[in-house]
Amino acid sequence: MMTLSKSEHRKSLSARESRILSDLSFRGKAIFAPADLETYGIDAKRFLRGLRRKGWIAWIKRGLYVIAPLEAGAEGARKHTVHGFVLASHIVSPSYVGYWSALNHHGMSEATPPAVYVATRAPVASRTIFDIPFVFVTLRPWKMFGTAKVMIEGEGVAISDPEKTLVDCLDHPEHAGGILPLAEVLREEIGRIDFDRIMRYAQRMRNTTILKRLGYLLEAQGRGDEARRIGRHRLGEGYSKLDPKLPAMGPTNDRWKLRVNAGVGREV
Repeated sequence: MMTLSKSEHRKSLSARESRILSDLSFRGKAIFAPADLETYGIDAKRFLRGLRRKGWIAWIKRGLYVIAPLEAGAEGARKHTVHGFVLASHIVSPSYVGYWSALNHHGMSEATPPAVYVATRAPVASRTIFDIPFVFVTLRPWKMFGTAKVMIEGEGVAISDPEKTLVDCLDHPEHAGGILPLAEVLREEIGRIDFDRIMRYAQRMRNTTILKRLGYLLEAQGRGDEARRIGRHRLGEGYSKLDPKLPAMGPTNDRWKLRVNAGVGREV
């Protein structure tokens, strides 16, 4: 875990350090590489070592650093904060912002996510950079689809589209705040989004538990037409947990092959 607070362990900048960081931020280089320092006529390694020691930059990955939010009054340094989604896109590639973060981005959840949730093909340790926690969810290659590029601070960031966001959250409710908040999202949003696309996406994920959870939740909410469409698909013989983070307790639902270990509405 990499943690560095904006408000702690911060030492004063020299005039030269303040000038260079301000100039990098002005040039849109809040995320920068050592090569970006060549024009300043300095010893880049020594400069980076000093700024890391003082708490003004953080290491993202090999050859890439991010400038801390430059506080007003820090020897004239201009205030600048890197958006968490932009920072996430630089940590690992390929990747996309998804789950609870995408729910909030698309206006499907008003709850503030406790972290930036990022789907990636390669395992990446969760970390915190300048008070922003990042949670990385490793996916199989065939699950890396259903995204769109969104411009944030002049950079294109991949974010799951609304339908893929819901499918991903049904795959991993623990990254959406749990099955109960997700059930409420479905209640509000299922009539506004492309249900055919949800069905296509769910089948591409190769995880029948997604269809089980979706069918159960829709039927519990009185949306029989959509639930019947899901019920036509093979759901397998094994039983899945409605909420993957809760113990395998509670009644079983034979129609949806689920262990109903969380209350989400009327029993079906």
